Amino acid sequence: MALDQYTYVFVIGTFFAMLDAYNNGANDVANAWATSVSSRSISYRQAMIFGTIFEMLGAITVGARTADTIKNGIIPNAAFRGDAGVQMLAFTCALAAASTWVMWCTRHSAHVSSTYSLISAVAGVGVATVGAKQVQWGWYDGKGLGAIFAGLFMAPCISAGFGAAIFMLIKVIVHMRKNPVPWAVWSSPFFFLVAGTICTLSIVYKGSPNLGLNKKPAWYIAAVTLGVGGGLCVLSAIFFVPFIYSKVIKKDQSVKWWMFIYGPALLKRPVVAEGEQAKVPNYAVVQDDDEDESSARSAASIGESTEGANNEKKLVESETKQLSYKEMQEAGDRKLKAKLMEKKGPMGWALRTLRDNPMGPGQIYELNNIKILFKRIPAMVVCGLLYGLHYDIHAAQTGVSGTPDGARMQRVYAHAEKYPNETEHTYSFIQIITACTASFAHGANDIGNSVGPWAVIYSAWSTGSAAAAKADVPVWQLAVLSATISLGLITYGYNIMKVMGNKITYHSPSRGSSMEMGAAITVLVFSQYSLPVSTSMCITGATVGVGLCNGTLKAVNWQRVGLLLFSWIMTIPIAGTLGGVLMGLFLNAPHFSS
Repeated sequence: MALDQYTYVFVIGTFFAMLDAYNNGANDVANAWATSVSSRSISYRQAMIFGTIFEMLGAITVGARTADTIKNGIIPNAAFRGDAGVQMLAFTCALAAASTWVMWCTRHSAHVSSTYSLISAVAGVGVATVGAKQVQWGWYDGKGLGAIFAGLFMAPCISAGFGAAIFMLIKVIVHMRKNPVPWAVWSSPFFFLVAGTICTLSIVYKGSPNLGLNKKPAWYIAAVTLGVGGGLCVLSAIFFVPFIYSKVIKKDQSVKWWMFIYGPALLKRPVVAEGEQAKVPNYAVVQDDDEDESSARSAASIGESTEGANNEKKLVESETKQLSYKEMQEAGDRKLKAKLMEKKGPMGWALRTLRDNPMGPGQIYELNNIKILFKRIPAMVVCGLLYGLHYDIHAAQTGVSGTPDGARMQRVYAHAEKYPNETEHTYSFIQIITACTASFAHGANDIGNSVGPWAVIYSAWSTGSAAAAKADVPVWQLAVLSATISLGLITYGYNIMKVMGNKITYHSPSRGSSMEMGAAITVLVFSQYSLPVSTSMCITGATVGVGLCNGTLKAVNWQRVGLLLFSWIMTIPIAGTLGGVLMGLFLNAPHFSS
């Protein structure tokens, strides 16, 4: 059969590769940034910008290693016996199964591992295509399913250890002092050093073969790594320390963000507007309803009153009725949309257009409805692209105090010590660096989920040979799918962010930076050995590890951890079965030749 007859398989495979990357951004990357946004270290829009930049950097410079494991480590290339068409179909079905499952979970704000979803789908496809004996279930030099699934248990534990060690270091050096604020300020360059060193080391040590970084000598690796890490440490000491010193120690209310360029001159700058407290956010606030939201909820719980004793009784009953958690979330969404409608930008125009042009009676093909539809379609496109950028994560996490989940989290927060806002504010800047490191690590690791199968499909389609899958992954493929990951984060990531922040344990900038750094170190270690690992599992493990540093098991929401663990485990059989069934149906479907 001529190769160009399989072009439609390549097109479908490309679509599902991009859909899988999109879901990866909406699920795993959103979870990685949920810690920073929930800790109030960074705004949602800033997280989108930094997330996009560092996701692409990690994917392009380091991502090719884990992609090779996805391509050739689960189903041996020889198992296809040179049949490029079957190989293309196999990886297309794997992408279709994994992306469908992850998208369904993301739509319902259920957090699953996109990494293990795809790996399980590839294994299921392998069983349906070449038989269970041909799938590499063992270790296979660290590239088989045995090594990959070992990370299911090892990665969260290792990440918990790293996160706990970093936070305990902060706790001993800073939080346990009688006056912790100066200690936080003067020790901050060390964490800039750690973040810069880890990022640089992951790039130049066994870096992308396409960039020639895997052939650099040891002296080059050491010089670049120490140079960049040390340089970032020195720059933070020159510019960041004087800036934060003036803001939280001298409590100068006139200090603006751009004044960091003054450097050491800020240390001698007279205090212009001294305040009793430093002008920093209140990081201790977790769940706090606005007055108008509370009044709206009370008003919503009161039914319409009518005359008579029976109606009065119904009114009393309705006043005591509590809205469900789903109703509270829907009320929060309506409140957010009402605020956005008042804005002058594209988002406000789009929401007003949808509000003012509802579909009329009758079928969609009615002339009146067709006219309305032409007005609604541009607005719907704008909403789809921009709604995520305008989503209020903090508002979505409030309003649950009347539910069992809210009461449970209040008990968890009560066992976490709250540190001075000035100290936490210092680590809010450090958390931006650690979040960027975590995002870089995610791009380095999880890009292989989508680009590995897509590279196989493209190679088989363009060369007609199944053996071409052994070739290196082109940089342009890494760039395209990393951009798609960022698109998923920006437009759909709020579905995961709104449920993951502060749901496991109490978050604050010093805790969040420890969680992110612990997860980033773990992911990068696994990436260096070409082992795909779930960044979601790593950040969850680090979150639990930091939570336990409060000195009690009650500081962790074990019900949420159990639900996450259950969803991870169920992903393996569900995604594997979906992939195997799809491949079995297409491979054995009746086909005709001319």
